[in-house]
Amino acid sequence: MDVGTPPEPDAPGEIEDVGAAFGHVESLTFTEDVLAHVQERLGADTIAVLLADRSGSFLVARTARGLEEEVHQGVRVPIGSGFAGRIAASRQPVMLDHVGPDTVVNPILWRKHVSSMLGVPLVANDRLLGVMHVGTLTERAFSGEDATYLQKAADRIAAVLSRQHLAAERSAARTLQESLLPAALPEVSGLAFASRFVAADDFGVGGDWFDVFELPGGGVGVVMGDVVGSGLAAAVVMGRLRSALRAYAIESDRPSEALARLERKFDHFEPEAMATVLYATIAPDLESVTVSTAGHPPPVLAAPDAPAVMVSCTPSPPIGSRVEADHLDTTFELVPGATVGFYTDGLVERRDVPIDDGVERLRRSFFAGPPEEVCRQVMGDLIGATAVHDDTALLVVSRTG
Repeated sequence: MDVGTPPEPDAPGEIEDVGAAFGHVESLTFTEDVLAHVQERLGADTIAVLLADRSGSFLVARTARGLEEEVHQGVRVPIGSGFAGRIAASRQPVMLDHVGPDTVVNPILWRKHVSSMLGVPLVANDRLLGVMHVGTLTERAFSGEDATYLQKAADRIAAVLSRQHLAAERSAARTLQESLLPAALPEVSGLAFASRFVAADDFGVGGDWFDVFELPGGGVGVVMGDVVGSGLAAAVVMGRLRSALRAYAIESDRPSEALARLERKFDHFEPEAMATVLYATIAPDLESVTVSTAGHPPPVLAAPDAPAVMVSCTPSPPIGSRVEADHLDTTFELVPGATVGFYTDGLVERRDVPIDDGVERLRRSFFAGPPEEVCRQVMGDLIGATAVHDDTALLVVSRTG
């Protein structure tokens, strides 16, 4: 029968120091070496690690000894059901002295004639990572000391897995973000471009991006966006936004139309996502720019021999806010020599400083001139030697001639 949560060991001082055994676990490949050590120490015939999937609803077999079929077959156990599922749900060790359809949901276990089992949760930073369990082919009464040892080993392994997961997610998010930024800005007769992108390493990868592309009927599309959140999830949403907006841009006559389509798509397929997005089109004759913004800061515009101004445009709510409002277009003249700047809030937003102050600093720093010179001036004035605390993007466009 199910023996439930194991008792505390009678002599806790005699438990092997798991810290010594696993002190260098980060230098080991988390497969055969670590599992073999635990398996040998407990005299177990089987050992397996199941990790929670992205939905948090199932445990998926990831590595095993004596139960390799679990991994090969991609065994999934519902959290809350059966032996491993109950360990995950309760986050408590569980012992079994009978393995069968009435106690476990994975038929591989009783088909392999596993008789007794002991399992513990893998938890790091109060987050359930999965379950580790051992088993014997003969009847065995696991002790409280066995359970304590296995839990200590699991805690060490969970800490390493958590760090490895965060590092892998961070690397993947950074790679994805960098791959979605333009490799090179387009060459368009009559226009000059320059850009800057600075990632905030201390707060993880954000969802900031910008995009520039030529439109089928002539003219140029410019996008600035910022996904709420950070890490791989934000980077994935950013990629979906970028691809969707590119598709809608070539089918829409106005920026507001493209944003309306983007909002409908994300309300349906990404109900938990939110982002600010600005989309602007430069007319084929380069005489004007039409912009629509969903919660994103407005562009800054400088005409030759004139101070810069912030473009007056009425933003609609951010994409994914679920607030019903029309997306509006604003068109302004782009005279020869004029320069336009698009940016994310990382450029102007600072802790304990009103964002209006940052916007005013940008306006004073911005001028009509070669885009590279403008970028250097703005980044020097607004960023200087200070590390940014949010991903920061700046795109500058000038009409030449």
